[in-house]
Amino acid sequence: MRILVTGGAGFIGSHLVRALLEQSDDNEITILDNLSTGSRENIAPLLDSPRVRLVRGSITSKELVTALVAESDVVYHLAASVGVRHFIDHPVDSLLTNVEGSGHVIRAAGERGVPLFVASSSEVYGKKAKVPFREDDTLEIGPTNITRWGYACGKAMDEFFALAYHREYGMPVRIGRFFNTVGPRQTGRYGMVIPRFVDQALKGEDITVYGDGEQSRCFTFVGDAVRLVLKLMDTPEANGEVVNIGGGEEVTIKRLAERIIELTGSSSRIRYVPYEEAFPTGFEDIRRRVPDTRKLERLIGMRPTSSLDDILHSIIEDRRALLR
Repeated sequence: MRILVTGGAGFIGSHLVRALLEQSDDNEITILDNLSTGSRENIAPLLDSPRVRLVRGSITSKELVTALVAESDVVYHLAASVGVRHFIDHPVDSLLTNVEGSGHVIRAAGERGVPLFVASSSEVYGKKAKVPFREDDTLEIGPTNITRWGYACGKAMDEFFALAYHREYGMPVRIGRFFNTVGPRQTGRYGMVIPRFVDQALKGEDITVYGDGEQSRCFTFVGDAVRLVLKLMDTPEANGEVVNIGGGEEVTIKRLAERIIELTGSSSRIRYVPYEEAFPTGFEDIRRRVPDTRKLERLIGMRPTSSLDDILHSIIEDRRALLR
């Protein structure tokens, strides 16, 4: 298979590229990444393989995307502006990437009927209060003057566009809504909470929790997420479907910080930072974000299996090695 992975130098993308290499000795993989949020270090060992090449460029280049999709048998589209924090700090570039850039990828795949995986996000559910979130739930997006909702709307438009090509032209597509995917090689630069907490704990610094810490999340180990994506692409019944990809162990951010302190043996204390000090005026957070994964299990007979402690141990070991 000739495989194109957009965003393949990013956190999830680099794990996916490794899995694709291991999946078959016949797979040839092209990574398209502008290295703005991804890193060459993430894929450096993989580039030693003659079956992997890196094309440094952006999905906002229609000509480049069209040429790379034309020579591919399947496309995994993970390139995006990463994280709510990055989106808030760089809204124009983020919208161009997540809407216009993704549009180039989807259009190029749709016009050629190339099988496509689209990485979406739990952000599309918006301000929903009822949990767990199910794929056919009504989305509840906030007002346009709150920047973060542009991220949710952009990801939702990617889903609409991909499904339109599927329905009108028969393009094979699977859409995965990732819920807080975490693991080794992830950094805290763009607001990712676990690596940020772990780094603070290992350094003995205060662990900064935004708000009251009672907001809760479910975390997904990146190895589980990649395994499920590959299975989705290999499952005909998943064609044209949107599925949640998320763990089922809900934890408050306060308890997450406490557990990281326990596991690292850190002397760190928790410091609560009001949202208005950490984010622009009017920032809105989500109190609970819990996925319903019954559709995923029904389609492919699999779900994430890593416990929160398993996830934390792997990240602590990875960050400890980097900080030595």
